[in-house]
Amino acid sequence: MKLEDLISVSGLPGLYKMAGNRPNGLIVEDLDTGKRKFVPMRKHQFSPLETIAVFTTEDSVALVEVLAKMHEVKPSIPPVSPKSDSETLRAYFDQIVPDHDQYRVYPKDIKKIIKWYQFLDERNIFDHLSSDEEE
Repeated sequence: MKLEDLISVSGLPGLYKMAGNRPNGLIVEDLDTGKRKFVPMRKHQFSPLETIAVFTTEDSVALVEVLAKMHEVKPSIPPVSPKSDSETLRAYFDQIVPDHDQYRVYPKDIKKIIKWYQFLDERNIFDHLSSDEEE
């Protein structure tokens, strides 16, 4: 599985794998159960992880790169709780993306990125990614 196959669906918690598309919506697969369901475009918005970026002072950094960096430094800099206060979240994110734009990257954005990272890490998605890259 690749991170590019994963999407965020507004109104639904967590991340999903895109299993198919229809003219009026998408078929998404739950990463835990493998169950598929139809999600209509009229009610939800879809954001593939590969299209999301983090604002920096010069350009932007792809979310996929930020998640990979979080996984790389996890042994030395473990992620903070998403329920932490704004200063703790900002201090952690400064270590991951030191040049992020502090005026356009809000604490709620940092919370969401940490939640997504924890969601993927709990399901060992990063381990599957490294083995896929080796092949």
